[in-house]
Amino acid sequence: MEKHKVVVCDHIHEAGLEMLKNDEAIDYVFAADIDKTELLTVIEDAEVVITRSSTDVDEKFISHAKNMKAIVRAGVGVDNVDIDGCSKEGIIVMNVPTANTIAAVELTMTHMLSCMRMFPYSHDHLKNQRIWKREKWYGHELKGKKLGIIGFGNIGSRVGIRSKAFEMDVLAYDPYISASKATDLGIDFTTNFDDILACDIITIHTPKNSETIDIINSEEIAKMKDGVVLVNCARGGLYNEDALYDGLTSGKIRFAGIDVFIKEPATSHKLLDLENIVVSPHLGANTFESQYNIGTQAAEQAINAAKGIAFPNAFNLPIDESKIPAFVKPFLEMGQRVGFISAQMNKSSIKSIKVSGRGDIASYVDSLATFVTVGSLVESSGDAINYVNADFVAKERNIEIKTESLADSAVYKNLITIKLTTEKGVIEISATIFDDDVQRIVDINGFALDVALKGNMILFKNTDVPGVIGQVGSTLASRNVNISDFRLGRNSKDEALAVILVDSDVCEKTLKELASLEACIEVYYAKI
Repeated sequence: MEKHKVVVCDHIHEAGLEMLKNDEAIDYVFAADIDKTELLTVIEDAEVVITRSSTDVDEKFISHAKNMKAIVRAGVGVDNVDIDGCSKEGIIVMNVPTANTIAAVELTMTHMLSCMRMFPYSHDHLKNQRIWKREKWYGHELKGKKLGIIGFGNIGSRVGIRSKAFEMDVLAYDPYISASKATDLGIDFTTNFDDILACDIITIHTPKNSETIDIINSEEIAKMKDGVVLVNCARGGLYNEDALYDGLTSGKIRFAGIDVFIKEPATSHKLLDLENIVVSPHLGANTFESQYNIGTQAAEQAINAAKGIAFPNAFNLPIDESKIPAFVKPFLEMGQRVGFISAQMNKSSIKSIKVSGRGDIASYVDSLATFVTVGSLVESSGDAINYVNADFVAKERNIEIKTESLADSAVYKNLITIKLTTEKGVIEISATIFDDDVQRIVDINGFALDVALKGNMILFKNTDVPGVIGQVGSTLASRNVNISDFRLGRNSKDEALAVILVDSDVCEKTLKELASLEACIEVYYAKI
């Protein structure tokens, strides 16, 4: 039995390693303790790798990953993974987003309570300095305080639930969720970021990207209440560290709880010099339970990816299949098939691909465009094109990808149209799926037709004069090509388009004979 090589680049829980060892289809290599330069040689024939923060998946790493299908980041953050670089090489990047959720939630609550009651400092006073001075450690209660949560995903929402249990007033801000996600939990929701800045305590739970870096800066801090408390157990750099330092120094920020820093380890950071900050060394995932979850979930994802079964939590797949209606998937497949035959019919350098949708499918034209692009480029790219790198390949070839959502069709419940423009001309095909799940072409370049999307297909465009069908039939019969279906469309320019499905392949000589018929305008051929 052929085995799939999976390399573990960093330390994960032993339970995850056991899963890899015990799967007969997996050739498991533990490489967490070897030099990172040596690691580059080890991964050259690997299909999947598991990494953590200690391994940078950068240009050098990717260039050595010659046989790589997928990379599993055992954790939430993918700051150390060049996702665009992986996408260009067709490597799927996955993470384990929920394994340490509870650990991060509980650490946030720990920091919040520590800031309000200054427990780390009172502990040090008694434990290390042996001073009993109760009057020095008057804190504040969580009850009745207003908590602002920036980012209301898996972690932020659970922080909200627990904070409600402390009888806090909770306000959530997240431009990417429905307000009902918060309000259904009895939590207020706002679309005005200034409402968050007016809270007594603010905690952040967003990914780190161009939109969220420095989301709290000196300007935002100036709008906050005097004596505000800030907590960050998410990613370093979401709060501007210089602005945070100034706010803590001035007293505008009464206390801060920080688990993450821009540069780690942060053993000499100036924030550590302050007496109104509680810090921890990036412990968001540091529970035995979360480490077990991370290790086993990462191993399971690596096994599934290596076998080609599934790619859960992928960052660079065109769609999340768990979030699309069942009716969409057949349209994605059909779009790829239409792109495939369109490219065959007009073999030339592609200039643009336009994908339009009518009906409910119009909401999914962006995902559809990826599948159409793969179908359109597979003839010229072969295995070099896939769902992950399709957009990158198109950009490299200066192919413009356009999408369009149109008004509902008066005839079809859902309709897609693919317009392929090449140096030779334009092919525009509309297709739909009927209730019996049959994929049908219903229009080609303005000729209304009804053709099954399968088999060997000849498109014969001609002037609309008598005798053409007979001539076409005779030509094919002389070449021993049997016709299985013959569909005809006409336009207002006295032109006709025949779509002829045949039982066998058609050679170039036969196509030239068809093209030589007096009434012929052009002939195309495709097979699927």
